[in-house]
Amino acid sequence: MPTPNPDALSFMLSRRSRPAKTLTGPAPDRAALMQLLTAAARTPDHGKLEPWRFIVIEQDAMGRMAEVVQSRGEALQMGPEQIQKGRAQFDQGHLAVAVIEVQKLSPKVPALEQTYSAGAVCLALLNAALAAGWGANWLSGWPSHDRGFMERALGLEAHECVAGFIHIATETMAAPERPRPDLTQITTWAKA
Repeated sequence: MPTPNPDALSFMLSRRSRPAKTLTGPAPDRAALMQLLTAAARTPDHGKLEPWRFIVIEQDAMGRMAEVVQSRGEALQMGPEQIQKGRAQFDQGHLAVAVIEVQKLSPKVPALEQTYSAGAVCLALLNAALAAGWGANWLSGWPSHDRGFMERALGLEAHECVAGFIHIATETMAAPERPRPDLTQITTWAKA
């Protein structure tokens, strides 16, 4: 018989991201953040490739990120609303961790599995932050897909990209509930 962990299951059944715009200071200090990163790094990783890494964006670096978003949006001839939407997470952010997918050549581990592992790290970090009592949200947006932003703001190399920005700080309100999937519509049972 399995040994249940009812507290962990209860957390998973009720977890809810907090809207990033509702987060405020304080954010985790470096010691608290290292514990969350340690938890996230326990993600399944076929071949032990570690096809991801972390870039911590503290509040004093948020302004520079927002300015790079602004200049990239203008260079791409985006409208002011689209630029503002892209830079909002940095204008309002207190602490974020950029989870960077690092593709590694492997004869056994396809690139797609490495992408899945980087996504799993994002969710693991998000859940670790929530379990530790912080408010947290996983954001992306057009800057996370723009090669110019990745290179100028984060110094990424050609084999790297942004899997997500995990914003972590103090929540200011209860997270609103949202509709959840109807399991009867998305679950089938394989036949013998």
